[in-house]
Amino acid sequence: MIEPFAHLVRIVCVMNDRNTLARFVLLPLLALFALANIGAPQRYTLDASASNVSAKVPFFGLASKTANFPKMQGAVTIVPGAPERAVIDVTFDATAIEAPDAVTLKRLRGEKFFWVEKYPAIRFVGRSLDLTSPTRGTVQGELTARGVTRPATLDVTFAADPVALAGKPVSFTGTTTIDRRQFGMKSYQLIVGNKVDITLRARMVPR
Repeated sequence: MIEPFAHLVRIVCVMNDRNTLARFVLLPLLALFALANIGAPQRYTLDASASNVSAKVPFFGLASKTANFPKMQGAVTIVPGAPERAVIDVTFDATAIEAPDAVTLKRLRGEKFFWVEKYPAIRFVGRSLDLTSPTRGTVQGELTARGVTRPATLDVTFAADPVALAGKPVSFTGTTTIDRRQFGMKSYQLIVGNKVDITLRARMVPR
């Protein structure tokens, strides 16, 4: 399909200045060829048993602490030939947060951080995938935590080309960095860093 499309483009370029009628005839054909390269949407459900989210934050400027969110649900849609139409919608259970010690866990669950009693879920919704290679790209979306929604860019790496694996499970890793202060988490700034590295490891299974 790609070679005929390229050939048609060359024809239009040659005839563009010679024949106005050619533009009216051939340009619609170009659009049809482009549409022909767009495949049917590939829809996936997140395999919660093989997926998790971690959040790592600097601690005292010398070390770091990592919290994990082992419970999540979500769905992914990939459109072959039109990655900008991809949708990633992942929600993870903030009440199930895990921390390396009881003191940290209590603080993270409390009002000064995730306040899980009032905001039990954290959600990322991505609405555009920009592929830089068959297995790498960025997803533009929004992250909602603690009742606040902010723009977020997820750098994603697929274990294999998701288009080539149509109908089969697909795994990917997504990373982003946020400023916790933008989500109302402003306490303990002398102890806990403001930049939080978030990593999403997900396995998708076809619907």
